[in-house]
Amino acid sequence: MATASYGYYRGTIFLAMFVGYTLYYFNRKTFSFVMPSVMQEITLDKDDLGMITSSQSLAYAISKFISGVLSDQVSARWLFSIGLFMVGGINVVFSWSSTVAVFSALWFLNGLGQGLGWPPCGRVLRKWFEPSQFGTWWAILSCSMNLAGSLGPIIATVLAESYSWRTILLVSGMICMAVSFVCLLVIKNEPKDVGLPNVEAAAKKSKGGKSSSDESTLSEFLLSPYLWLLSVSYLVVFGVKTACTDWGQLFLIQDKGQSTLMGSSYMSALEVGGLLGSLAAGYFSDKAVAKQGMRIYGNPRHFILIIMMAGMFASMYLFRVTVSADSPKVWILTLGAVFGFSSYGPIALFGVIANESAPSNYCGTSHAIVALMANIGGFLSGFPFSTIAKHHGWEMAFWVAEMICGITAVGFFLLRNVRTKMGHVSRKAD
Repeated sequence: MATASYGYYRGTIFLAMFVGYTLYYFNRKTFSFVMPSVMQEITLDKDDLGMITSSQSLAYAISKFISGVLSDQVSARWLFSIGLFMVGGINVVFSWSSTVAVFSALWFLNGLGQGLGWPPCGRVLRKWFEPSQFGTWWAILSCSMNLAGSLGPIIATVLAESYSWRTILLVSGMICMAVSFVCLLVIKNEPKDVGLPNVEAAAKKSKGGKSSSDESTLSEFLLSPYLWLLSVSYLVVFGVKTACTDWGQLFLIQDKGQSTLMGSSYMSALEVGGLLGSLAAGYFSDKAVAKQGMRIYGNPRHFILIIMMAGMFASMYLFRVTVSADSPKVWILTLGAVFGFSSYGPIALFGVIANESAPSNYCGTSHAIVALMANIGGFLSGFPFSTIAKHHGWEMAFWVAEMICGITAVGFFLLRNVRTKMGHVSRKAD
């Protein structure tokens, strides 16, 4: 009976978080999805567009860091639901606005609301699922972003033929607000809230109750080189991925002579590839951990990370060099799918590795730090990236992102066998 109860609650809670975070992501990217339609109505140059997107990325970085550190002290279901309601409401107000200043201010607030979404998800997953399943379910939940990203551009483009961009943002915002109430009712913070044994407690008992030996001081944790290797790598991967999702459509249309529909299709292919990449990264890295076990030096998940980062570099190079106005549509979509597969896989894994490599008393802080660095990368992909494009063209901007990605992949390969166990390690274990 207990197993059946766990299955029921795990299923309903996971479904609520998946649908909720799909709406989080869709309403994070609504401006990017309808950008061509907005530019037809309102005069916006590349600096204006960069300012709007960067304002959101900056707020998202701040909010996600704070909510990550405090996630153990705040009700996950309330945090998740409040953020979803806030994001929906801001999209509604955005649909009533017309100036760059208001757009930037509202998208900054949208970013603050967006930061409340993922940390509660990570906390609920840890509470409800076994440690051996954590990576796989984390990857599956992260696919909600790919679902929204793949369907979003197509839905927005199709709806834009019959409705204004304002109507699209208004309706998506109202749906978001309605679903936030459903999430508040369905999501449960942990098994004991519904009278079931705590999963983490059972796992600790099976290990002999020695969880305290995994704890470290804050200074020992922050001085771990691996924490910062993960952070810098995540910054680059997330920044490059964000640049391609935010600006890839305009690059195809303005520089490569492709249609608006082709630009939307490219973004959708990227997200579909990303969905498969997230699942593959979670599943196969869990297999690698099960086979090799966790070590103090090196991590079984590194092999997949390095392969995928190399795939990002290769697909960006081919996209920049080979695509033209006469390129076959299948080739363009294939490059988009390969880039999505190669970029979303590492994004799914960085959070998992940050959690599992940290001391037990700093798991949330570890993820908050690497996520903060990732969102700094997202910020750099906005206004700074668009400034390079304004003065030197999209070709040069994407070349810079491509080079940074390649250098990071090589650096991570060279440092793949550093000590991956953060914080204090006993002399005997070392």
